[in-house]
Amino acid sequence: MLYRLLRPLLFLLPAETAHGLVLRAVAWLGRRPFLRARARARLAPPLPELRCERLGLSFENPFGLAAGMDKDGGAASGFFALGFGFVEVGTLTPRPQPGNPAPRLFRLPRELAIVNRMGFNNAGATAGAAALAGAWRPGPLGVNVGRNKATPDEDAIADYEAAARTVAKVADYVVVNVSSPNTPGLRRLQEVERIAPLLRRVRSALHEGAKGRVPLLVKVAPDLTDAEVEALVDAAVAEGVDGIVATNSTIARPAGTAGRYAEAGGLSGRPLGERAFACTRVAVARAAGRLALVSVGGILSPADAFERLAAGAALLQLYTGLVYGGPAFVGELVRGVSRRMRGLGVRNLEELADWGRSHPSKL
Repeated sequence: MLYRLLRPLLFLLPAETAHGLVLRAVAWLGRRPFLRARARARLAPPLPELRCERLGLSFENPFGLAAGMDKDGGAASGFFALGFGFVEVGTLTPRPQPGNPAPRLFRLPRELAIVNRMGFNNAGATAGAAALAGAWRPGPLGVNVGRNKATPDEDAIADYEAAARTVAKVADYVVVNVSSPNTPGLRRLQEVERIAPLLRRVRSALHEGAKGRVPLLVKVAPDLTDAEVEALVDAAVAEGVDGIVATNSTIARPAGTAGRYAEAGGLSGRPLGERAFACTRVAVARAAGRLALVSVGGILSPADAFERLAAGAALLQLYTGLVYGGPAFVGELVRGVSRRMRGLGVRNLEELADWGRSHPSKL
């Protein structure tokens, strides 16, 4: 209720200004142990049917914060206080960079969408790792890594190695971001002949940095064809990757809406939902249980979340839904999905995926 009253005022500010204010408020919450624990318990109480084991890690619920919201990790503890089962920060690059010129973040309230062309603005992997070292983490904490914009294409893999090695000791899992539309040339790394050596070398760097095994995932673009998604899944399985994050934001625009989406950059939110869900289903089918699928893009309601989980997604991530739904949004998903599961007599997320396979026409 409070957020619904405040949101129109917040939306009067430029999008990036409002984003910064929210980050500071969430970071403030995260630094206060009593408040953060109480907020988490009230906003998204733990429910046994939503607990799960994924990537060799334990999750209180399957709802996570997507990368891009907290670039440097300074607010990770506060986002856990909002009830997230896991939090992913970044994208972190090996060296600090300012990102693209402002304005670079735009709201589209009528479409429940956001366009961003931030360009991996972050303080660098070393600063990010320091911020995360003391973070309160009642669930897994992931780190999304990428390359610096100024790095020559032939040295791109070395950037991923360096960033991964730096964050390995503070990350419960690491995601290789080869799908952002806002760094020139980055998406070419999704090509099978390039992704295989990249994943191999990042896996080795993680082992060196952590002196042990850190789950590795790769984040893919929604603008790939189904065949390209399948090829990426095959490459990930062949390289021993633990999961796929599907999807990043899209450079495509819905037919006949060019005027409403005039700003360049990656589009997220409701217009992305259909394609993100399609990529999820393709990747789940191709993986056939050999890796975990994290679905992100256009999840704006408990019905959306239920559909993705029933389709076989292991975990879900939120960004735009949080912007429009506010701090109670995770709790709405927790309660809404749980209510639907109980109505079907489904006792856990594995049974929900089984139900989805048995009732494909209902998804």
